[in-house]
Amino acid sequence: MSHDVAAEAARAMKLSLHGKTVLVTGGAAGLGRMIAEGMLGAGAKVIITSRKLASQAATQLGPNCIGINVDLGVSEGIDALARGVRDQTDRLHVIVNNAGKTWGAPFATFPDSAWNEVLALNLRAPFAVVQRLLPQLEAAVAPDDPARVIQIGSVAGVRVERLGAFSYAASKAALHHLSRELAAELAPRGITVNTVVPGYFPTKITAHIRSDEQRLDTLTRRIPLGRLGRPADIAGLCVYLASALGSYITGAEIAIDGGLSGCV
Repeated sequence: MSHDVAAEAARAMKLSLHGKTVLVTGGAAGLGRMIAEGMLGAGAKVIITSRKLASQAATQLGPNCIGINVDLGVSEGIDALARGVRDQTDRLHVIVNNAGKTWGAPFATFPDSAWNEVLALNLRAPFAVVQRLLPQLEAAVAPDDPARVIQIGSVAGVRVERLGAFSYAASKAALHHLSRELAAELAPRGITVNTVVPGYFPTKITAHIRSDEQRLDTLTRRIPLGRLGRPADIAGLCVYLASALGSYITGAEIAIDGGLSGCV
């Protein structure tokens, strides 16, 4: 075996998630599904959630994927998720808090309900999911191999994107800081917490932009790398953070936006 091949094999082994169990909230579609597919491809057993589509999506994703249909926007749904995870495993190596909601409306007519619902799912739920499943995370901790929490933030929480999504942008900015608080709180327990900050990807949220050629062209011209993100981009970063190669990273905020937040 050549040196290059051996080095590649060693790197691939360190990216392996064989023997690990990963929870991806909101994993039935969009970024969550991209991440779930990446985790499965790296060898993990994956539990996904969705309000209605988790079981169907899990069947599509294969035998190593389990779906739990819950509404994480309410406390009862978070409690149901914790019970469902405990029924499947006593050790949870990775939580990816991806489930989220947006709401866009003009400033003058932006409703109060858009704050309650968006903050409940985008901010309260990630905290409560980690809190409820802390025993399973702690049980997964091994020497030099911490359990991981990966929070999915947004470029809208870093810079002003003028989307009319006031509560969404605020919730993501708050999630970024909550992640740093949790990283400090959980580091002594052997658990890392990091935030992945995506830019624009081909998801339902961007469907209205992608269906309009002129708007899509305007957007891609703003992105230094000149394109939307691809599934492998977001999945690869999350697999890296969950793998042996990511074991010494915590409290970090990692943009994956084609340079949108860092270059302009």
